[in-house]
Amino acid sequence: MAPIPQPAPVAGDTDWFVRDRFGLFIHWGLYAAAARHEWVMHNEEIPPDQYEKYFRVFNPDLFDPHEWAGLARAAGMKYFVITTKHHEGFCLWDSAETDYKAPNTPCGRDLLRETVDAFREEGLKVGFYHSLIDWHHPEFPIDPLHPLRNHPDAIAMNAKRDIAKYRRYLHSQVRELLTRFGKIDIMWFDFSYPQAEAKGLKGKGRDDWGSEDLLRMVRELQPGVIVDNRLDLPAKMADIHTPEQYQPVEWPRVDGKPVYWETCQTFSGSWGYHRDEATWKSPEQLIQMLVNSVALGGNLLMNVGPTARGQFDPRATRALDVYGRWMAQHSRAIYGCTQSAFTAPADSRYTQNGDRLYLHLFAWPFRHVHLQGLRGRIAYAQLLHDASEVRVVEPEPHQNMGFPDAPDTALLELPVQKPDVVVPVVELFLKS
Repeated sequence: MAPIPQPAPVAGDTDWFVRDRFGLFIHWGLYAAAARHEWVMHNEEIPPDQYEKYFRVFNPDLFDPHEWAGLARAAGMKYFVITTKHHEGFCLWDSAETDYKAPNTPCGRDLLRETVDAFREEGLKVGFYHSLIDWHHPEFPIDPLHPLRNHPDAIAMNAKRDIAKYRRYLHSQVRELLTRFGKIDIMWFDFSYPQAEAKGLKGKGRDDWGSEDLLRMVRELQPGVIVDNRLDLPAKMADIHTPEQYQPVEWPRVDGKPVYWETCQTFSGSWGYHRDEATWKSPEQLIQMLVNSVALGGNLLMNVGPTARGQFDPRATRALDVYGRWMAQHSRAIYGCTQSAFTAPADSRYTQNGDRLYLHLFAWPFRHVHLQGLRGRIAYAQLLHDASEVRVVEPEPHQNMGFPDAPDTALLELPVQKPDVVVPVVELFLKS
């Protein structure tokens, strides 16, 4: 057996993070009104003055943060991360630094305040996503990602823009977020791209953001907060690493050492509300992504993009219900679990919490499951969803015809028919 990786200590408080394992990402902004991807301003090269049409009509009159929080809790999620500001520059809270904010739209509300309060009431920990990028701010230099990147006067326009002024704005807004809303558990910055270059325009990184000073301020204002790895700083300065729309095949490492990590994923192909996007994941995919993350020592941050009226659309609520139904019966195979030192059979994953080993069966086999390294080590086995016994057996001589398993292999006898759960789990009680 390979030893279970142990990440080195970090500055943030990760105790709750590795216990809770499952969170909700929320991408919400003016792009919900466009309803065709949160990068619509970039994708369609919409100038800021034209993009403001969404600001003038944004009115999420059906927004009920208590409903959102209830759906997240029912799905088994223990924390949430919400976009305080995405790349478009629109702010969900009543920032003193800008007029481009939710209270100045027809809705007239501090949407972030209401959301934070509601989720806290449901017992979820609070995380803020904050874009380092701002396509609306007049001092933010045009770069290869900016909607005006192909404007014939882009370079000349940049001569009148001062990144230092934008940097002060960025830091001031982060200070607001970390001093107005109580304890913040995660600060999720997004993102740096210093290598990008096109048509004389350069991307942005740590010097542009003032990342070292920014991180220092975050640590001072919110001791114990978890900070992600997108500030273009040395990897060791981050608390968590964040593969995006990607499922690792082994525990992620930096310089050969395991790290705390979380994969962020979407129900479909877009983070913001996308009316016509059609690649929504199946129930099996949704559950397997959660299991696979925990089986490799990580977390899953699954995203919802609310509509411009402030609701989760029915496809999203159905997906959350998939998690809720499964987690209601299988949460102890997720919470507090991590990678196991044992090697799982093909088409399955292990998660483990102390002497409880959980076998997640992605494909239902015919009758028998062979468990390498577990012969003589199982005190009891049961299907987790209904606590029905799964027998540990020895094959009859006529069954294996003289081709026995390896001497350290245990054999489970399963029912022929797959239980009526998306991913069945066998709970194995290991001997001390």
